[in-house]
Amino acid sequence: MIHVFKTSVDTKSKLEFATALLSELLPHAKWNFDLEDCDNILRIESETEVSEIVLQNNIFDCIELE
Repeated sequence: MIHVFKTSVDTKSKLEFATALLSELLPHAKWNFDLEDCDNILRIESETEVSEIVLQNNIFDCIELE
């Protein structure tokens, strides 16, 4: 399953914090940020439901896109 989020990750320092968080919270998922996109997209590929985990993080703001 692929989940797509609009995020507030727009700087290198925010990306470093987000990377550390996602590596800890989602160790078996594949994910990446597209900071070239105006919505700073985060894509997560995971066999489990990850939306609640990502939406409730305290490092960056995000909204799940459909």
